[in-house]
Amino acid sequence: MSRPSSWSIARHRPEGPLTGYKIAYPMISADSRRGGFNGVALGRSQVYGAVADAVCIQSPRHRCPSSWCDCGFYCFHARDDARDLACDPQYQHCVLLEIAASGRFVRYELGLRYARQTIRSVQLGRCGCGRAATALADGGPGIVGWRRLHPVCGLCAGPRPVLTPEAFGVLLGHVPVQAEDTTEDGLAPLAGVGGEVDEATLVPLLSAEVALLQARLDQVQSRLEQLTHRSD
Repeated sequence: MSRPSSWSIARHRPEGPLTGYKIAYPMISADSRRGGFNGVALGRSQVYGAVADAVCIQSPRHRCPSSWCDCGFYCFHARDDARDLACDPQYQHCVLLEIAASGRFVRYELGLRYARQTIRSVQLGRCGCGRAATALADGGPGIVGWRRLHPVCGLCAGPRPVLTPEAFGVLLGHVPVQAEDTTEDGLAPLAGVGGEVDEATLVPLLSAEVALLQARLDQVQSRLEQLTHRSD
């Protein structure tokens, strides 16, 4: 996002909230009763809910966004710019948020830095395998009091417990959460993903996994025999 031509804060307020788009990491509280989001840049140490006011982590003495500080929420004007950023490998587990920005703001060429936001909708995006994600699973890392969730498809989720988009939306305060629409990107969805995996799809995949596992076991067995003969 390019720097604004002037760092002065706009002295007027818009007639209504401004629509924007951003990416963030989905989070769930340690007691599994609340949902939230973790920022991808300056806000990685904080978790915010569906409605939140920006807080400066460097100095709470000034209002956000400040003209001499980088504090505040950030968003893009265009959905495609946020989706493009999500293609970066370090952001592959993020989700796409449509937000309503309000309060004080600084206008950038591609987006805004602003004081208050309301999340209107959440789009899960893709699983790490490239398929459309249909649920959220525990991603492992987190911050104090919160665990990070990763968007996953039905196949990659396997036997792990998952959180459905609807359930996550309830934890956010009834915010719409949905899977990414992949019908226009030229990538055909895998049959059965997102629900019950049919036998025609599952058998070849399991056969390939078994063959790979058997090959690795053969290598281990061969190496073990070599070491045994050498010790004799």
